[in-house]
Amino acid sequence: MKVLTVVGARPQFIKACMLSRLFNNGSEIEEILVHTGQHYDSNMSDVFFKQLQIPKPNYHLGVGSDSHGRQTGKMLIEIENIILAENPDIVLVYGDTNSTLAGSLAASKLHVPIAHVEAGLRSFNKKMPEEVNRLLTDHLSTWLFCPTADAIKNLKCEGIEKGVYLTGDIMYDATLHYRNIALKHSDILSQLKVSPRDYYLATIHRAENTDNPNKLKALLTALGELDKSVVLPLHPRTKNKIEFYNLQKLLSSSNIRVVEPLDYFDMLALESAAEIILTDSGGVQKEAYMLEVPCITLRDETEWTETVQAGWNTLANSLDYKTILKAVSDIKVPNNHPLLFGDGATANKIYNILLAYKP
Repeated sequence: MKVLTVVGARPQFIKACMLSRLFNNGSEIEEILVHTGQHYDSNMSDVFFKQLQIPKPNYHLGVGSDSHGRQTGKMLIEIENIILAENPDIVLVYGDTNSTLAGSLAASKLHVPIAHVEAGLRSFNKKMPEEVNRLLTDHLSTWLFCPTADAIKNLKCEGIEKGVYLTGDIMYDATLHYRNIALKHSDILSQLKVSPRDYYLATIHRAENTDNPNKLKALLTALGELDKSVVLPLHPRTKNKIEFYNLQKLLSSSNIRVVEPLDYFDMLALESAAEIILTDSGGVQKEAYMLEVPCITLRDETEWTETVQAGWNTLANSLDYKTILKAVSDIKVPNNHPLLFGDGATANKIYNILLAYKP
């Protein structure tokens, strides 16, 4: 059996590594790996393949950055050609990026069944491109691998019950597998001269924050006024928008430590030792929870409502810097840390379900 896997962004590389490991270990399933090039910066792409020991992609599309329509269109054209050439039995997609949508659309038009890892997530905000991508992908998919019980409820509300599986979160597999390796091999804390629990870690990249100058200004203002040093790995999109809106002065605060995008091991090490993580990233929210670090989500809503209900994640309006400061000052670490994301065996569950498919 042949599975064509489509990836394109940092979180997808982390998710894909655990399944690719199974596919490429004498498996009955042959994997054809397609990298769209949605994330093209070496620190957000190549280094992840090396660290996570993901096989070299069979196809690298190199689409790069562009508007949503143009970027998705370029991917759609190329992925359709690859599907026609490779004739896979299944197209496998992860998460909610434009790469996910392009892979799903190409497969559905050519009548190839789709497997969606991380299905059923909803922010209920259709202004988010990610929300549109995951909605459409879920309604096209044959297999919907859900990380949480809430994801299954979301699908049921939309009339999707067939082919739905509660597998747990594949990022939890990766976190468990790589955390100790990262702590052993990364020297990022000594490089930055920071001590465990003596700094905050922040990431900003979503369009809803970066494309709004008032939100971006409020976020950077808040980071500059926090009571501890803030390590800020600067996403290329965010860097460009800061320059476009002429907000560079806000980065000059002695409180903000701007660094280049980090590889997986360095990011895990910094996340593990942070006092608090402030982010608009869905993946970083999850990693914060998995590593038992309190999180402030710089948005009005989150797909990971379970982490908020458990008390480990707090929503903070990114348009009001005082709201962010208050959220940080009010943080209380809960006594309980329920297992929200499965047992760390998600990849094996997905693999066995796909293996049972008879084309």
